[in-house]
Amino acid sequence: MGETTQAQHDLARRFAALHHGARPLLLPNAWDAGSAAIFAALGYPAIATTSGGVAWSLGHADGEVLALAELLAAVRRMVRVVNVPVTVDFEAGFGATPQQVGESVRALLDTGAVGLNLEDGVEHAWLRPVGDAAARIAAARAAAASAGVDVFINARVDNWIVGGMDAAALFEEAVQRARAYIDAGADGIYPIALSDPELIERFCRAVPTPINVGARAGSSSLEALKQLGVARVSTATRLAMVAYSAARETAQALRATGEFAGLDASFGYDALQQLFPKH
Repeated sequence: MGETTQAQHDLARRFAALHHGARPLLLPNAWDAGSAAIFAALGYPAIATTSGGVAWSLGHADGEVLALAELLAAVRRMVRVVNVPVTVDFEAGFGATPQQVGESVRALLDTGAVGLNLEDGVEHAWLRPVGDAAARIAAARAAAASAGVDVFINARVDNWIVGGMDAAALFEEAVQRARAYIDAGADGIYPIALSDPELIERFCRAVPTPINVGARAGSSSLEALKQLGVARVSTATRLAMVAYSAARETAQALRATGEFAGLDASFGYDALQQLFPKH
């Protein structure tokens, strides 16, 4: 295991502070070192990863199919090319037990990452018992403490993905889960797939910690989400999907027409080269 550095401590503190700014923290989700470098160069104050985008870029489906070692190598490359905090979509924690989750989190921190998401859903089909999910968060917190890194743990609440109950019961259980995860050591809560503005506002009032929501086409604006009480907004897999869609459409047109006009790029070779060290 590597040793944490003062730079990593500073990045962790900076990342935590970004959740308490005058506007919500807007996070672009990168899928490789190239996308991370582009987003950092645009002035984003922190970079998140997307589990789906990282998995696809390495030839795997999303859903913790990717081996931990491959994920860690990808995160290490992202951390190397940016000078801003990096937070990682760590899915369910890469461990069957809380102890194993703690070991995986310790390995993640050795990459230089300073934040992570942990989800309580399994295959988007069912929810872990709240005690088990909280124990995994507690194990992650203990691992961070042993590493000496005040990592920002963003606990994902998957009720709105899984469903299976009426709206009122779903909301109440999500709030109860969020509070249990805060007690276990979470710094923020991510009610993924929650998009209704009225419910977002109610959830932000009910849960006393920074709330993360996901952005998609048609979402409320950043300013509107600020008024609802949101502290953090993620793009999740969507930037990766936009990039893959653009490449697919260009290649499709190229094959269909035999014309090469679509290969003109607004952000070209020289500009890309400048984003990376030449050693």
